[in-house]
Parts: sequence; structure tokens; C-alpha cells
Amino acid sequence: MNKLTIIGNLTRDPEMRVTPSGVNVCTFSVAVNRRGRRDDQNSQPEADFFRVTAWRQLGENCARFLAKGRKVCVIGPVSVHTYTGSDGQFRASLEVTADDVEFLSSRNDGETGAYSAPAAAPAAAESQAASFTAVETDELPF
Repeated sequence: MNKLTIIGNLTRDPEMRVTPSGVNVCTFSVAVNRRGRRDDQNSQPEADFFRVTAWRQLGENCARFLAKGRKVCVIGPVSVHTYTGSDGQFRASLEVTADDVEFLSSRNDGETGAYSAPAAAPAAAESQAASFTAVETDELPF
């Protein structure tokens, strides 16, 4: 069984194309940070990059709702493509054909893809704090 699940951030905006037979296809790339590893030069986490291809309605939704920096979960089979770079070196590219794409950040999250909690109004916070009653620890049943 060849099924990969990745969670990461888009490295660029999705690109939507239509095949000559009229089928929609959307491509984008996802950066997945490696846990616990850092690049010594600039103290950034090391990342793996995956090219993702989403077909038909899934591709249309990805093109409509995703943008650079958004966090996604992609599930699908992975394949490796090798090629020779412009410098003559052999390189490999990991490509995932998306069976499912879960949008993990909302459209209102901006470019970072991170969730931000709404700021509480100061008056509401004060009134909520005033409604609590102090409890002695001796009164607790545990």
C-alpha cells in the first residue's frame, strides 16, 4: 500500500490548469518541517518539500481556497521523479497525487497560515473575572 499523509504549509500559490481533454488539475508544493532538526547556518528547521497534484473538483477547491503559507493536510500515494538539474547533478522530486486535502487554516488567517485568537475586550474580561468566587483548597474534595 502506498499512502502518505503530510501536514505542512504551501510554499507558493496553487496553479490551476486544464488538460486538453477538459480535466482540471491543480498543482502546489508543501513544506513539511522535520521535528527536532535545525539547519546550523540560520537555525531554521529542516524541511522536506513535496509537489502535490489534485485533480477535478478537489483541484478546483484547492485553487479556490488555498494560498501561499496556508497549512494543509494532504493524503495520497507518493512517487519519486528523478531528473538532471541545470548544474548537471541528479535530483529527485517527491510528488503526491492528492486523494484528500484538508484545509487546516481558514481563509481569514492571512499569509502565515497560523491561527490567531481574537483579542478579548477588556471590559468583558474584567466582568468575567469579577464573577468568579475564591475557593479555599481545604474545601476541595480531591
